[in-house]
Amino acid sequence: MSHLDALPPWAAILVAVLVLAGALLAFIGSLGLLRLKNFYQRVHAPTLGTTLGTFFMLAGSITCFSVLHGRPIFNEILIGVFLTVTTPITLMLLVRAALYRDREEGSEYVPQAPRRE
Repeated sequence: MSHLDALPPWAAILVAVLVLAGALLAFIGSLGLLRLKNFYQRVHAPTLGTTLGTFFMLAGSITCFSVLHGRPIFNEILIGVFLTVTTPITLMLLVRAALYRDREEGSEYVPQAPRRE
């Protein structure tokens, strides 16, 4: 017997839907990583899918613990804040490093840098 037995059926269904939606979005982002052709296309699908999927899972977690404790629980919001801040920064750093490398190698997938006058 666990403390989740105290969760009302309506809350259990809502939590299940939110967690499944989050897992589905994260899975779709992972499929995009496999199916897209080059690095610049591949970098978007997991970033967007995982971020949105994590927000759905956090909403499910917040709902579950808020109902169980009988008061709003927002500790998980810190996870969402850190994810929102770090994911775009990581994306930009990875893409800039790949762009620099590909321009130095003369790759056909990357436009040349604009000339400064």
